[in-house]
Amino acid sequence: MQKDDSLNMKLIGHNTLEGFGGIGEGMAIQDTRDGRRIMWLAHEGPPKNFTGVDVTDPRKPKVIIQTELPHKNVRSNSLEVTGDILAVAYQTMGPAGVTEPGLGLTPAGIELFDITDPENPKTISFFDCSGPSSMGVHQLWFVDGEYIHFAGGAADFIPRNPKDCQFYRSIDVRDPSKPKEVGRWWMPGTREGDSEDPPERHPQFDNGFRAHNTNVYPERPDRAYVGYLDGGTFILDISDKANPKMVGSWNPHPPFPGFTHTVLPLFDRDLIIATDECVRDGGQDWPKLTWVLDARKEDNLVPISTFPLPPVEDFGRRGGRYGSHNLHENRPGPAFRSSTIIFATYFNGGVRVFDTSNPFRPEEIAHFVPKAPEGSRAGAIQINDVYVDENQIVYAVDRFSGGLYILEVDI
Repeated sequence: MQKDDSLNMKLIGHNTLEGFGGIGEGMAIQDTRDGRRIMWLAHEGPPKNFTGVDVTDPRKPKVIIQTELPHKNVRSNSLEVTGDILAVAYQTMGPAGVTEPGLGLTPAGIELFDITDPENPKTISFFDCSGPSSMGVHQLWFVDGEYIHFAGGAADFIPRNPKDCQFYRSIDVRDPSKPKEVGRWWMPGTREGDSEDPPERHPQFDNGFRAHNTNVYPERPDRAYVGYLDGGTFILDISDKANPKMVGSWNPHPPFPGFTHTVLPLFDRDLIIATDECVRDGGQDWPKLTWVLDARKEDNLVPISTFPLPPVEDFGRRGGRYGSHNLHENRPGPAFRSSTIIFATYFNGGVRVFDTSNPFRPEEIAHFVPKAPEGSRAGAIQINDVYVDENQIVYAVDRFSGGLYILEVDI
């Protein structure tokens, strides 16, 4: 019988979320006015929209609210919380689910909720991103209470290839009842009418040229750090939010198999941690790596190392995906922040923690790989996202059925 596998990490709490334990890439903490701590989670797909879990006592997580999606061809993969406002991203899907875009469907955009009373979220507004060539919003970043930066489509954006339908956008939500667009940027050559040539597509792993993560930090409010799938890593100058400009980029695809996901700057060290998401089962797109980039010159990003991977001979046969995916992103708020210790997710490789004190030789210092969750169609754990609070309590979620895992780490 399969058992949990751990190094310097201990499971202290677990909740399968009322039998709907498939969670996407949206995790955020709210400290409520009545002294509670709520973890908000976006579901991987229908029928559920988002779930609120009371984690005031992390050893006894309790579901307090779980909401429904309007139909089976939409997902709320990403969410963020700032104060008492919850922002939720909606992306539409075709009949084949998350592997097929649902172009032209609704709802496709961003919904804002008042969660002052967490058990009773109330809609504030909806920012519509639907259109004939749009599948809405995959990811959003909302940490300052003023602007949402996101990867989404638009009614007036016609991509040259349907896979390239999401790009960097930002909206002003200082009046949350009336969100309005501020700026947008797309990879040159991906839009109909661009003067630039279309980008070279990967001969074996064509995942598309779409924005994924769009991180903007208070330390550098004039920069957006964007993962752009097969387009790699981009640094944008957003000092003029209405007119973003590229200042640096780096892309190893091809020959590597694409899908840049998260771009995490370590400002005081002039480094960037960038992940390539595994998107195929059984190690078919191995190696999916986490890269360390020297960012002393924004216009000349240089790869200097990668995080060590558990052996594909073992994890590649466990079931489901195996390889890099998400990072704990050092966001503001009740969150752990470090420029050396990195928490990362590896699907059936679980949660893994790395020390980058020597950026040329990152070392794994902890991990937790849960046993296969009951009812998982992968037949193995698929840790999808991770959030670490300021007390170094680690929250990790499974993609299909395992729900929320809460861990202590000893590092």
